[in-house]
Amino acid sequence: MALDISCFQTLAPSRYVTFTIPNPCRRNSAHRLLRIAVLDSPLHRDGQPRVAAILVPENRERDWIFCTESGHLQLLLSNTPDFSRLILVGCESSDGRHGLLALHLHRSAEAQNALEEAIGPLLLALLPKICFDNGIPEVPILRYEDDLISSAMIEKCTGDYVGEMLIEDVELESEGPKSEEREFRRRLRFRRMPNLVQTQVRIVPESDVGTDIGKAMFKIDSWVLVHPYLAPMVASLNLVSTHIEDQFRVGLRLKVLCLGVGGGALVSFLKGQLGFKVVGVEIDDEVLRVARQYFGLEEDGEMISIIRGDAIEVVKKLSCQRMKGNSVASDCNDLNDLDGIETQFDVIMVDIDSGDTRNGSMAPPLEFMERSVLSALRSILCESGIVAVNVIPSNRSFYESLLCAFREVFCDLYEIDVGNKENFVLIATVTSIADCSGNYGSSLLMKLKSVISGAYIDSIKKV
Repeated sequence: MALDISCFQTLAPSRYVTFTIPNPCRRNSAHRLLRIAVLDSPLHRDGQPRVAAILVPENRERDWIFCTESGHLQLLLSNTPDFSRLILVGCESSDGRHGLLALHLHRSAEAQNALEEAIGPLLLALLPKICFDNGIPEVPILRYEDDLISSAMIEKCTGDYVGEMLIEDVELESEGPKSEEREFRRRLRFRRMPNLVQTQVRIVPESDVGTDIGKAMFKIDSWVLVHPYLAPMVASLNLVSTHIEDQFRVGLRLKVLCLGVGGGALVSFLKGQLGFKVVGVEIDDEVLRVARQYFGLEEDGEMISIIRGDAIEVVKKLSCQRMKGNSVASDCNDLNDLDGIETQFDVIMVDIDSGDTRNGSMAPPLEFMERSVLSALRSILCESGIVAVNVIPSNRSFYESLLCAFREVFCDLYEIDVGNKENFVLIATVTSIADCSGNYGSSLLMKLKSVISGAYIDSIKKV
């Protein structure tokens, strides 16, 4: 059926249309067709509608970010939040191959300019009619840039709860004084959140790596945190450094509950680098299989234990078990799967996101903000305990609501800005704690600054 281009003259919230056209730059490209995808924002925008276009980086056409509606939506909401319509222009992928993707992110300037000029009339034809009220408008063409050099798909699989997953090895552009050294990561991504890396760990080549990283052998380096918000979450421990050192002084290990395991990078780091006892909670068996097989997660039952279940339900069960003095009552169902699990923790770290991505990435999910959940969370923390939450606010209103919800249950709130314009770490305390700013002689602080950036520790602020 022929495409009726007049449909683009008006905005229709969440409308998503894709089509192909002959490539006007066919002479300078091996691709015969261009794929066009048009998405109207699900959010109402006041005033004159704004439209932008993004050129899909060369050889990235099969990436979930660019070839799925959910990826397109997240590009629109996270990168162009003030725009009413986002148009993606990319080459139609015809070979259907999967595996190694050699990613040349930037076309030559000449080819880039030729393509932008060639698609100008098409972009005007895809504008709402109202955009022409004051003459012929300009459509800004945005460039998607990241530090990816190459990527090799390791496995695609599907979890019962998270859906389709992708495990990939990537090479990144090196920075800093040792920029001549090649940087490699292993990443886990979920298709429902295509432009969000769920987990990444540093990987080290076991032999020389050529141009095809898909053929290289790597080992996991679990001694360093490379995922942007994990180091700030660990930095939150400085707020309870006195309590932690008191525990170690009498021969006790810190007990940490991690809600959301993913690839297990945080769990492995807390045990390996800091010597903590860690209980992880993960809802999806397939995610745990991936964490064990590809990301180096090792459970020993003593220092690392994993509970398979919904994080919120597990917290409620642990709270119920604690309130009942470890006896199973009629209103505490299905507690057998928690036999032998601690019911009181020094620290709880929360890294769970919303399964509903219609309004973009968001963490934690809305149900986590319910008073019953936060009260249960507080009840399984010791008096000197803290909870650190990875927060991806969909908007400022969501973040303010989260702060209000925590203030109703916890004592003091602190915040660390991750610095990537996406994540915050929110820290809540059970009781008021002493100022740690002068605690420079703390052995824990010295240890923390040796394994993560001290800038995150210094940036903790009360909110």
